[in-house]
Amino acid sequence: MAKKEVSVLIGAGSIGQAIIRRVSAGKHVVLADYSVENAERAAKTLEDAGFECSVIKCDLGSKEDILRLVAFATEKGEVKYMVNAAGVSPSQAPVKHILQVDLYGTSVLMEEFGKVIAEGGSGIIISSQSGHRLPALPQEENDALAMTPCDELLELPFLKAIDDTLKAYQYSKRCNVLRVMYEATRWGKRGATINSISPGIIITPLANDELHGPRKEGYLKMIEGMPARRAGTPDEVGDLAEFLMSSRGRFISGADLLIDGGCTASYWYGDLQYLKATH
Repeated sequence: MAKKEVSVLIGAGSIGQAIIRRVSAGKHVVLADYSVENAERAAKTLEDAGFECSVIKCDLGSKEDILRLVAFATEKGEVKYMVNAAGVSPSQAPVKHILQVDLYGTSVLMEEFGKVIAEGGSGIIISSQSGHRLPALPQEENDALAMTPCDELLELPFLKAIDDTLKAYQYSKRCNVLRVMYEATRWGKRGATINSISPGIIITPLANDELHGPRKEGYLKMIEGMPARRAGTPDEVGDLAEFLMSSRGRFISGADLLIDGGCTASYWYGDLQYLKATH
């Protein structure tokens, strides 16, 4: 059989699946996740909906795993789409691990897939509204986050000084956005685009747990204080990603799109300004 075009998803959760379903008809889907069980569950769901899938374990914080993933995907065919929806949150991991996975690993992923992405291809990096809660950084820090060779990123003095998990997460997500801009100039030489999407509160199993757990009051107050007055769905993120990756989105590259129901606007200028004291 002739090799197919390939869609690669790193992080086989609700948002990643919503995106990959919209762009992968007729393609071979490679599902990579830290948990092989998660990837296999996603593969079963997708295969029952008519998609052809392969599964591979991948720790986003490991360059060796990323290189193995690139080799695995390119064996299946030309990589047309790459979606990164993997990462760890401030409540899930210590500072060092957040920076290793969300900042360093995501940067390596963009660089390595940028070497093999097919002409007409596209990449999506799922970032976070949290990166937009970090104030403006000095230009030299922006430049360092955008352009420092990946293997030197974690040695940047201002990153080594971080001792708070939320700040580590926010710097990681700001780095994602800046790195997408830098990589867009490289991906463009192969005729491909890359963008980031920064979701706000999206209802996934994890978010649903939060909405019914001990911190639910804070979440509900945040939702009530933002313009949309509701949480979002993975399908809404999927719709945006589909547009960016389609022929209609070819003039968009190196961009970050907030999809947060106006939460960031309210954080800076509206009813959620009280959150600044805790961020």
